[in-house]
Amino acid sequence: MFYEKKTLPNGVRILTEHVPGVRSASLGIWVGTGSRHESAAENGAAHFIEHMLFKGTGRRTAGELAEEMDAVGGQINAFTTKECTCFYARVLDTHLNQAADILCDMFFHSKFDDADVETERGVILEEIGMYEDNPEDLCAERLAGAVFKGSSLARPILGRKATLEKMDGAWLREYQREHYGPDRIVVALAGSFTDADAQALADRFAGLEGRPGRAVRPTAYVPGVTVKKKAIEQNHLTLAFPGIPFADPRRFQMQLLSSILGGGMSSRLFQQVREQKGLCYSIYSYGTCHDDTGYFGVYTALGKETEGQALDTILAVIRDFADHGVTQAELDRAREQSKANVLMGLESTQAHMSSLGRGELLMGEVLSPDEIIAAYDAVTREDVRTLARELFRFENASLSAVGRVGSAEGYQALLS
Repeated sequence: MFYEKKTLPNGVRILTEHVPGVRSASLGIWVGTGSRHESAAENGAAHFIEHMLFKGTGRRTAGELAEEMDAVGGQINAFTTKECTCFYARVLDTHLNQAADILCDMFFHSKFDDADVETERGVILEEIGMYEDNPEDLCAERLAGAVFKGSSLARPILGRKATLEKMDGAWLREYQREHYGPDRIVVALAGSFTDADAQALADRFAGLEGRPGRAVRPTAYVPGVTVKKKAIEQNHLTLAFPGIPFADPRRFQMQLLSSILGGGMSSRLFQQVREQKGLCYSIYSYGTCHDDTGYFGVYTALGKETEGQALDTILAVIRDFADHGVTQAELDRAREQSKANVLMGLESTQAHMSSLGRGELLMGEVLSPDEIIAAYDAVTREDVRTLARELFRFENASLSAVGRVGSAEGYQALLS
């Protein structure tokens, strides 16, 4: 095995991978809690806690945390998704012990001071405003709200003002204690490090106690159309179909399908909608995966006067894709692009760390580069065509539109 995995008695999993020829190390603490694990009244808690861990500990102020990382030339950051939260750092191997101490101090000993909570609440409200001002993000957020309606996946990661206002330091600390249980934690270390470094991490996490994680209700995709009027120059549209979960073995087929359909300048959508007809500037496809569900999206931004023709063209391209499949040249080109992305990404210790943490936490397995390449090589034209026929059923089509848009009924008629 190209990495080592150690499961502590309390359930914390520690994954390590030596990367030859590098002088840096990347360390990530992955927690299996995100916005989908929140109740409606708790919406935004996971992301709020992510922010609060940077606001100071019993040993360090927020300023000192930042200064200590800058002093060793390191990078430290975090992110929250619907499924997980991750805190990570990248430093030279000579400063790994210092980075681990800072990251663990934040993780175990953050203060959750009420004055800091009040300040950070304002920061998050500004972040929410920033996302609402970005029509591409708003379009995607509203799409999730439509296709996962009635579930926690429909709610925004950042939360809402009404829910955030009720959270104070004691409440956030208790929420962290309940949701950061050892059975939900994966520690990933990749790059240049010693066995002593790995053992020190195990020692830090060995004493962690917590409650078993809260189960989440299964979620399924449902078709829907949502519109949001906004006084902007372009209309932003995201067309969607049902997708696949994180660990679905067809994820490699999905990646190649997306690359051929809308993954770059040679893709069918880019060539036909932009290059041949000049109906838009930006168009691309992507897959959004969750533990038990997902969707496949096609995003574009264009003028109101061209959106009808553009949607007709997009739907025609998708229908032809499902009916007739792909050429061998298209498949070979997409395969080489995906393999190059994998192998070039492995020149980064952070990519190695993310592969370990994300794979173990979200998919229950970490594939080696050779296994990933073999999985791409195994995909056939018939595999892609079969998946396209399963996904692209037009009775399951959804649409999110933001801008100087028409009615939901009008877009539903276009889809029909």
